[in-house]
Amino acid sequence: MEEDEPELAAGLEAALELAPAVQAAIEQVFPSQDPLDRADFNAVEYINTLFPTEQSLANIDEVVNKIRLKIRRLDDNIRTVVRGQTNVGQDGRQALEEAQKAIQQLFGKIKDIKDKAEKSEQMVKEITRDIKQLDHAKRHLTTSITTLNHLHMLAGGVDSLEAMTRRRQYGEVANLLQGVVNVLEHFSKYMGIPQIRQLSERVKAAQNELGQQILADFEEAFPSQGTKRPGGPSNVLRDACLVANVLDPRIKQEIIKKFIKQHLSEYLVLFQENQDVAWLDKIDRRYAWIKRQLVDYEEKYGRMFPQEWCMTERIAVEFCHVTRTELAKIMRTRAKEIEVKLLLFAIQRTTNFEGLLAKRFSGCTLTDGTVKKTEVPPPSTNPFLEDETGTETDEIVIEKSDTDRPKKPKVPDNPFHGIVSKCFEPHLYVYIESQDKNLGELIDRFVADFKAQGPPKPNVDEGGAVLPSCADLFVYYKKCMVQCSQLSTGEPMIALTTIFQKYLREYAWKILSGNLPKTTSSSGGLTITSLLKEKEGSEVAKFTFEELCLICSILSTAEYCLATTQQLEEKLKEKVDASLMERINLTGEMDTFSIVISNSIQLLVQDLDAACDPALTAMSKMQWQNVEHVGDQSPYVTSVILHIKQNVPIIRDNLASTRKYFTQFCIKFANSFIPKFINHLFKCKPISMVGAEQLLLDTHSLKMVLLDLPSIGSQVVRKAPASYTKIVVKGMTRAEMILKVVMAPHEPPVVFVDNYIKLLADCSTDTFQKILDMKGLKRSEQSSMLDLFRQRLPAPPSGVENTSSLSLSAPTPEQESSRIRKLEKLIKKRL
Repeated sequence: MEEDEPELAAGLEAALELAPAVQAAIEQVFPSQDPLDRADFNAVEYINTLFPTEQSLANIDEVVNKIRLKIRRLDDNIRTVVRGQTNVGQDGRQALEEAQKAIQQLFGKIKDIKDKAEKSEQMVKEITRDIKQLDHAKRHLTTSITTLNHLHMLAGGVDSLEAMTRRRQYGEVANLLQGVVNVLEHFSKYMGIPQIRQLSERVKAAQNELGQQILADFEEAFPSQGTKRPGGPSNVLRDACLVANVLDPRIKQEIIKKFIKQHLSEYLVLFQENQDVAWLDKIDRRYAWIKRQLVDYEEKYGRMFPQEWCMTERIAVEFCHVTRTELAKIMRTRAKEIEVKLLLFAIQRTTNFEGLLAKRFSGCTLTDGTVKKTEVPPPSTNPFLEDETGTETDEIVIEKSDTDRPKKPKVPDNPFHGIVSKCFEPHLYVYIESQDKNLGELIDRFVADFKAQGPPKPNVDEGGAVLPSCADLFVYYKKCMVQCSQLSTGEPMIALTTIFQKYLREYAWKILSGNLPKTTSSSGGLTITSLLKEKEGSEVAKFTFEELCLICSILSTAEYCLATTQQLEEKLKEKVDASLMERINLTGEMDTFSIVISNSIQLLVQDLDAACDPALTAMSKMQWQNVEHVGDQSPYVTSVILHIKQNVPIIRDNLASTRKYFTQFCIKFANSFIPKFINHLFKCKPISMVGAEQLLLDTHSLKMVLLDLPSIGSQVVRKAPASYTKIVVKGMTRAEMILKVVMAPHEPPVVFVDNYIKLLADCSTDTFQKILDMKGLKRSEQSSMLDLFRQRLPAPPSGVENTSSLSLSAPTPEQESSRIRKLEKLIKKRL
């Protein structure tokens, strides 16, 4: 028995081991602090807790009794729970049977309710069947009575209509005819009945008879030839017009056509092509005549025609069509007699008359009786837009403050615009040719004024002077554009744009480029005089203060023209027809002004660059191997700084209004001066250690001056642009690295070569050769150094060709300049 007890205990322990998830669930449902309930219960630790010392063993019997009592209680609880679960299955089956019985009873009640509802519906149908029959009978009876009444009205109305037509009682006919027509519409589905069809034919016959009768009455009252009949029949004719509103619309159109033709017959006689008053110089008389006729019509016949016929407007519109045809005919016949002033006079008077029509009439008769609604466009963001209701001489020049002002939306189109003035469009070539001639004379006057008055006076306070001629040019452009847009928005605007393009280019070349100061290099290349001056040691001629101001003024003017030309293009596209907008393109002219700006900047750069050349030449001719100590900056540095301080403040002040182009000047000068400085640095050979230190000091001084170049000599210190600073730092740092390599000892050679590659990162053997020449190494030492340099070069990436082959195939600008200098030296020797 004692051997079986450990096995039984081990089996019980194995049976009590639960899964971790089960154990966690039990702890969550039945939380307990009792050590006996823990999954990792250790009996030894528990006993040691109960009896920590030997003295505590005296209470062992009491502890055992408590544990036995606890075990007995747990057994009682387990027994109670097990006994309570014996009747659970039987109770569940009983509850299920009761639920099934309740559901069956519910289905039975629902079926009873459905049967009762069907019986109720059948009962309601039987009750309402008789009521529906009575409703249908009532509806049919009402329809029959209404149809009989309509038939009686139609028959009586047709008889009355025929009788009133014979007696010309148009006032009564107008009301009766409309009623008969409305009643006849109710019988449209009964036209198969012979009697109804007969009545419909009688109505149509009465309408035709009325139409012919009314036309005959109007022909009698207003014969095509002869005098107008006085107002006797006007009341009868007024009622006849009311009848015509009900008849076929062709009757109304025929009445209107005959009346207007008779009303304008006198006009065709008075202004025949062979009459003196028919020519353009007396065009006012045409419009004065129609004004009198419209007043006369209002007084005599204003109440005869219905208001919705708009007879006054129709007479005016027909007059416009006739006038346009007659003017076009006479202008074709006498085209050679048309002059610009006469043409503009006629167009102005005509557009004024069209504007008067727009104020007086709505234009409803221009689109088949529907008023032409014009959409108001949204406010334009075009900075070139100005008040178009102003005078024609409004300036096109846009000040900076004007761009901030809210712009006015475009005025809605005049519905009568072009109704007469369209006839002048084929002859607008006279106006275009005149503007071509005037603009040519204007450009010639600008050239003559510039030669006579000279360049504008420097105006440093306002940031440079813009040539006044450019403002005059664009003012004239504005006047021509507004005038031409009033004449036509079609092909003449395209022709005018071509003229604008022509004289924008001429202004750019004759006034701007033509007045730029000439340099020796740009005026014909090498000359004997320039070579002799260089041989004698004289400095290169610099631009004077006035010439620098002139260049800046031309640059500012070109920038102004560039911006205004862009606005001019936008404005022309607004004025011209939408189908022709793509043909307006002033990009070529804007590019021309951009070229003038670029040339002006290049002249400023060349001038300052050439002023610094003698100092750089002096630097390359110094004996740097004989320098014994490092002192202040060298004289050539002082000379370069002096030239910079002389030129840059003048240029900056004159370009104050165009800061971006001053920045371009600084960038271009840095890109030109720094490579030239490095090339002259390579010519300083040989160089001692002290000489290299002095050159390094000079290079740092030039670097600081170049970094301060944009604000040099200015009371207001501004931070230089990042793009410019990056160029200066990169270029001058390379010059400093070259000098640091020259200062480094060439022994051991491997360290020197690695140091060169690290500092300069230049894989060109030509540059390395120049460094060796600056150090004054012998040819034998140079050859070994070059071999080592080629060995230590990093391998080029795949797909990249050798640098030396590239340099041979595409010579650099430095090589080209050296070739030119060799040619100059050769010519000097021969001289």
